[in-house]
Amino acid sequence: MYIREAHALDSPVPNLQGPLLEDPISFSERSGVATRCTADLHLPMPALVDGMDDAVNRAYQGHPDRLYLVGRDGKISYAGARGPRGLDPDALEDAIERELSESVAVPRRARL
Repeated sequence: MYIREAHALDSPVPNLQGPLLEDPISFSERSGVATRCTADLHLPMPALVDGMDDAVNRAYQGHPDRLYLVGRDGKISYAGARGPRGLDPDALEDAIERELSESVAVPRRARL
């Protein structure tokens, strides 16, 4: 889902090292940026583009503030830090592997 150019040259936080793009002012321009992004990243799926009213962005936001993994015991096994850079993929993978490796006692069915 392409929502908008988050770091356009004319945005509050421009990306001066990435592709130099201005924030699109029409749906046609936004679709063009999404097409370029999809091609540059070699994505195997089409981009779905939010309208200029940013309705999808407002409804779902662009990224979670934190990512949590809840263990089988109902306790938090992994808690990411705040913001989009708060995810530690290696720590999350370790937590998932710990959860998957722990044996869970499955109750046996009573025989009739």
